[in-house]
Amino acid sequence: MTATLAAPDGMSFALSDDQRLILAHVRDYCRAEIASHAAAFDRSGEYPRGQLRGLAALGLLGATIPERWGGAGLDSVTYALCLEEIAAADASVAVIVSVQNGLPEQMILNYGTDRQRETFLTPLASGEHIGAFCLTEGHAGSDAASLRLKAVRDGDDWLLSGTKAWITSGGQADTYLVMARTGGPGARGVSCFIVPSPTPGLSFGKPEEKLGLHASHTTTVSFEDVRIPHAYMVGDEGQGLIIALASLDGGRIGIAMQALGIARSALEHAARYANEREQFGKKLREFEGVSFKIARMAARIESARLVALKAAWLKDQGQPYGKEASIAKLLASEAAVDATRDAIQIFGGNGYSREYPVERLYRDAKVTEIYEGTSEIQQLVISRAVFSDLER
Repeated sequence: MTATLAAPDGMSFALSDDQRLILAHVRDYCRAEIASHAAAFDRSGEYPRGQLRGLAALGLLGATIPERWGGAGLDSVTYALCLEEIAAADASVAVIVSVQNGLPEQMILNYGTDRQRETFLTPLASGEHIGAFCLTEGHAGSDAASLRLKAVRDGDDWLLSGTKAWITSGGQADTYLVMARTGGPGARGVSCFIVPSPTPGLSFGKPEEKLGLHASHTTTVSFEDVRIPHAYMVGDEGQGLIIALASLDGGRIGIAMQALGIARSALEHAARYANEREQFGKKLREFEGVSFKIARMAARIESARLVALKAAWLKDQGQPYGKEASIAKLLASEAAVDATRDAIQIFGGNGYSREYPVERLYRDAKVTEIYEGTSEIQQLVISRAVFSDLER
């Protein structure tokens, strides 16, 4: 299935018939098969294999990958809107989908060889395999260039040794894109490798006990002399961090849409509650202290969505979109945290209870300000872009 949003004179805000049809199918599936399990999976921590298979059948585990490599061939705008629908149903499922589409798949598509695309990208794009992105280490978060996991050349192979931290789908994924140090210190000493699972020497820690996103497993990934053929290196030696950071721009659009899905769900729950609940003989919606919160939620969500879709549109046009992706992630993650907090306030004591969904949304929202670049890193990216524009 293919959809476009481009218009001859620039970006169009009108969805095509194809886009509306795709979104309707995705929305129906998410409401029936994902939202209905979200609370239970939050409690149990069960990895949502069944829901991922259903999304794979809709083409959403390889949404923007060309059909040649097993994907759906969607444009970035359509995919972004689909991701918002998934996140509105369950943010845990959305982050797995976002990581898969935005990082391992895009890295192999854009920088891999045809052999790598055939061997690894096709099963990822079809949803047969789950992918993971291994950059962060215990001491190397925002300072990614300080990573220490080593790759040592041994004939036609590489031996990888070290540990990665906070890896989404760790222990569940079939294909890991791993940044490892092949040279001296700094960014130019890092290369990118494909590591399939299982491989001897590859092991995983237990899932982290996190504030939110309980159904999205996050673990350490350990490498003990993991032997990988040189043919599994993505790009050239020393190009790994460049590949990773370039791919993170697209990933940030995904996290922005995840945050928007969380925020939108909070808004919808809060508005329905305010329309039904009565206090002092009036519906909550009649109190400005409530209605103004609802208005501000809606305004911030709409504003952040427009920036995120602009970034997705720019990506589709082959234009630079890094600044817009960072602005979208910054605004959307802040909107999600604020919207979920205000939703709990509107629900009052009920909002603090696990009987209602807004406390889960609040817990799920916070991490969107942290992963794939903290809010502080986004502000650094944005400010550098602003000053760079001044120098042109």
